[in-house]
Amino acid sequence: MPIFRYKGYRTDGSEVAGTIEANSPKDAVLRLKESGLYPKNVKEAVYKKKPGIFQRPDVSRLPSLTKQLSTLLSSGVTLMESLKSISEENKRFWKNMLVDIKEKVAGGSSFSKAIEGYGEIFPEYYVNMVAAGEVSGNLDKVLGRLSDFLETQDDLRSKVRMSMIYPAFMICVGFIVLSFLFTFVIPRITRIFEDTQSALPLITVILIAVSNIFQHYWWLIIGVLLAGMFGFKKLREKKREFIDGFLLRLPGNILHSLYFSRFTRTLGFLLEGGLPVLRSLELSAKSIGNKELEARVIEAGKKVAEGARLSAALEGFPPFLLQLISTGERSGKLIEVLKNAAHSYEEEFSRRVQKSLSLLEPSMILLMGLIVGFIVLAVLLPIFQLNQLIK
Repeated sequence: MPIFRYKGYRTDGSEVAGTIEANSPKDAVLRLKESGLYPKNVKEAVYKKKPGIFQRPDVSRLPSLTKQLSTLLSSGVTLMESLKSISEENKRFWKNMLVDIKEKVAGGSSFSKAIEGYGEIFPEYYVNMVAAGEVSGNLDKVLGRLSDFLETQDDLRSKVRMSMIYPAFMICVGFIVLSFLFTFVIPRITRIFEDTQSALPLITVILIAVSNIFQHYWWLIIGVLLAGMFGFKKLREKKREFIDGFLLRLPGNILHSLYFSRFTRTLGFLLEGGLPVLRSLELSAKSIGNKELEARVIEAGKKVAEGARLSAALEGFPPFLLQLISTGERSGKLIEVLKNAAHSYEEEFSRRVQKSLSLLEPSMILLMGLIVGFIVLAVLLPIFQLNQLIK
């Protein structure tokens, strides 16, 4: 049923505006009058099915939306009414998307098919789980599991973001402070050495040179930083496999526990949702975030299709994880084992993040101390030399 935007008046003369579902403009006007409103302008709402260039949808809203939909369905509300209710609570892109999905469902499409066109919002595993829920008749329960899974993944992403924000903040503050010192403070201090006839110490010459670079070529420094960031982004896109492989081989890599927690959590979730093993492996491989590990899981899927056990097919994975999977396969509790493994890796990731952050602060303080010590020494040495010459 089309959506119409209207503007009009209440019985007391106050203005009112909103949206209403109706079969036609005339039907919309009749419905508004029946509700006690006097419309002056009624036109069909045209919704964009894709976000604009500067409109990135907030994907973090998906867990709450899924939870709302699950709650409404489990309470006996139909899918159409549920989508209508949730769409009325949202604005802009999310409202447009939900209205479009509702229209597709009203036209005879299944819910899983209706959300396929919004891949930037609904991941592939989400669509597959919804399709499995529709076939089994347990869509409300499947959506409940999806909301719990999405909330867990969102918490994990928040931990990753927080672990990156603090170091980035410390680096930015340090760079700003040093830029201020080298651009405004150091030139005023070193000006007293301009008229001296004696040779300046090497450390002072280096300090003056660095200060001149910051003072006269600040635009070049900014350009180099921006070019470096852009170049790294392009390099990561073109050489993703090489960079991801390099990250895996770093000693004490904090990302190992993150990668394996994603894999085990997603695989266990998909298997619990009733998806076939091969399809679950394919989808969980995409959730890892590392191309080399993704390739290993896809290769393992081919071996499993040929009859191999999953624990034997996963090459290059930690012996701890392989032993757990092997035990789960023998006992018939693979899903439970994968959940326990995911929980263990998530706890390990949290511990490593906290440990890294606790080491970062004193390291940054030590680095700043060394830089300040370098500046102080570079300023004091020529002053001592001048005192010696005066004596």
